[in-house]
Amino acid sequence: MQKRLNTEKAQLAIEKAGLTQTAIADTLAVSKEAVSQWLNGKYFPRPNKLLQLGKLLNLPFDELVVREEPFAPKVAFRKVKGTKTKDHHIEKAQDMGRLLRHVVPYLPFDKLEMPPVLRAPTGDYDYLRQVTAKVRSDINLDPTEPVDFPHLVRRFAELQAVVVPVMWGARNTHGNAVHIFLPDTLSTWVYLNLDTNIHDFKFWMAHELGHCLSPNLEGEEAEDFADAFAASLLFPHELAMDAYTSINAQATPAGKITRVLELADELTISPYTVIAQVNKYAQQYTKAEIELGAKFNGAVTNFNKGYKKSSEVLFGGAELDEQGKPSAREYIDRVQEVFETPFFEALKMYLKQHNKGPGFVQTVLDMPLLDARSIHAELT
Repeated sequence: MQKRLNTEKAQLAIEKAGLTQTAIADTLAVSKEAVSQWLNGKYFPRPNKLLQLGKLLNLPFDELVVREEPFAPKVAFRKVKGTKTKDHHIEKAQDMGRLLRHVVPYLPFDKLEMPPVLRAPTGDYDYLRQVTAKVRSDINLDPTEPVDFPHLVRRFAELQAVVVPVMWGARNTHGNAVHIFLPDTLSTWVYLNLDTNIHDFKFWMAHELGHCLSPNLEGEEAEDFADAFAASLLFPHELAMDAYTSINAQATPAGKITRVLELADELTISPYTVIAQVNKYAQQYTKAEIELGAKFNGAVTNFNKGYKKSSEVLFGGAELDEQGKPSAREYIDRVQEVFETPFFEALKMYLKQHNKGPGFVQTVLDMPLLDARSIHAELT
């Protein structure tokens, strides 16, 4: 792991202390040029000089020095609007990624050829229309045919992305979907929370597929693209064009809302996705946007109540514990069958060959230790 001086904090501390580079050089018995090179990031101070500089600026080591990891895991979160990604969210996901590196050699993927990705992904309407039309063609879907889970699962497999379905409960911030890309191994890991309703789960799967196709994007740019990609894939231009006409044909606001809900129900997607795509179509072709008013939010809330969680559908008929969870064996078997994921087989081989305990499972699956022990027992 490489280290560099945190020049921004150092400069602020210098200003706060009223010091000059010359004064620092005199106090530390070095040349003014050496101080200048430290603050420009050209050179890193020797240990004794670094210690003296920290004392002079009243900065602890962790604030004065930045540790850089050349191949740090890149992470992205599917989160509720208005929530913020904090350092501890990123650090936790990166820790998961560092452990996943050990599992990579056990994946059944082609080690010689990179899966296809987009060259220059953007949120442009026509670009997304073209890209999602190709993705639909690749997974044998007509331009207006509903996207279903097997279609998305198939595409993840073709992109050599490892899907990790997890039961994380009803999280309201981070964790509903987490995307981890390991640059050194060129591997992609997609965590999907099964404890969400079906249509949200479908959107998150499509969102994560957008991340898989655009690994070079980061931060808000990556999130915005993945959201736009998912919406365009699930409710493409052709559907938005027809929906614009059919929604506007309704005489009342209530009628318009009802029509949006009908369209969403037909495709098992969110009504918000429907109206957002319809209005993107309107913007693209300079048409008047459709306003549904404040009652739309309440209608969507009631709409959502009619859908089960993905976990309820997946484990329907299975014997569940007091917390509504299936047995570890049932969980592993159903997840492998439905999502065709190589994750548990790869994890099983790694655990056995390296004699790793439940703590490893607890970290890579971000689950309570008691649950991790059950999973570990089934795999070993």
